[in-house]
Amino acid sequence: MEFDTLCIHGNDNKYDTTGAVSVPIFQSATFVHPGVGQSTGYDYSRVQNPTREHLENTIAKLENGSDAMAFSTGMAAVTALMELFCAGDHIIASDDLYGGSHRLFHRISIKNGLSFDLVDTSDISNIVSRIKPETKAVFVETPTNPMMQVTDLAAVSALCKKHSLLLIVDNTFLTPYFQKPLELGADIVVHSGTKYLGGHNDTLAGFLVVSRSELSERLRFIYKTTGACLSPFDSWLMIRGIKTLAVRMERQQQNALEIARWLCSHKRIRAVHYVGLPSHPHYEVSRRQTTGFGAMISFETDCRETALGILGHVRVIQYAESLGGVESLITYPMLQTHADIPKEEREAKGINERLLRLSVGLESSADLIDDLKQALEVNQT
Repeated sequence: MEFDTLCIHGNDNKYDTTGAVSVPIFQSATFVHPGVGQSTGYDYSRVQNPTREHLENTIAKLENGSDAMAFSTGMAAVTALMELFCAGDHIIASDDLYGGSHRLFHRISIKNGLSFDLVDTSDISNIVSRIKPETKAVFVETPTNPMMQVTDLAAVSALCKKHSLLLIVDNTFLTPYFQKPLELGADIVVHSGTKYLGGHNDTLAGFLVVSRSELSERLRFIYKTTGACLSPFDSWLMIRGIKTLAVRMERQQQNALEIARWLCSHKRIRAVHYVGLPSHPHYEVSRRQTTGFGAMISFETDCRETALGILGHVRVIQYAESLGGVESLITYPMLQTHADIPKEEREAKGINERLLRLSVGLESSADLIDDLKQALEVNQT
């Protein structure tokens, strides 16, 4: 079955007998037992719910995984993931990392006895140099947030297998439509479902997708025990959003490429970080391991005043956190998504007062370019 069809008909379980085209919302906390020691397969919604199960089966098929778990948020998914590890374990992670993951690792996971080395994972030698006996996993974002660095997943997977390490990949930016980390050797895929999978900026969700049953069993135990499961109604919203994932990703990528090219030509823009530009240092790696480049752009203006002027004068594009929805959103990483990262670390990565991150939506690319143009012109006067 093709990806587009899987998005719409990805789960063929027929637990509903009404013929409803839309997946029913089983808004029930608990389920009746047919008899002593008997179950319908559903006992308590923290463990499983028919609506959430439909969603999880769909996500697992889209990622070609053995199982998927739907969480209340992306960070709830990453938090549960950290419960795989014990005090004394060491994890190597991308240094250009979503601020929420960085905060979790350094404010909570370290308190619980884990240790981390953050490195530029686009250079595999950086990973090799940090492996030690207590290392248990490599956690990669690719492309990274917000500097759009790309990691060669097949190469890192081979390294992880050599050293018996788990490879965990955050696939939020590209989704399984453009990138399938499990096929490249990853063990676990992480998603903030709030973003492209949901696609409408109307619900929070997170996912873990695993490559094999052993990981599923361990994470399912953590999942039911810690309890951050996705509600039936939010599961339904995610199911509805995923139906249009393929067409949204194609159109948003088309818009992003046009905008990135336009930004490259503007005299007040000093750098454009978009993986789909041939000038991007990891363009060839991206072409090799993905089927597309996504719709996330970061760009650096000539000065702080220009960046603030854009944020203050865009009209179609909205100044707000998050990404991946049908509406274009622009973000100031140093004050929003990455505010908790120490200034020295942040600026060393290029996350400075001149950097903006743009999540390109489904509006007309001409309107989006006109909006950026007028915001830049207002700032000149």
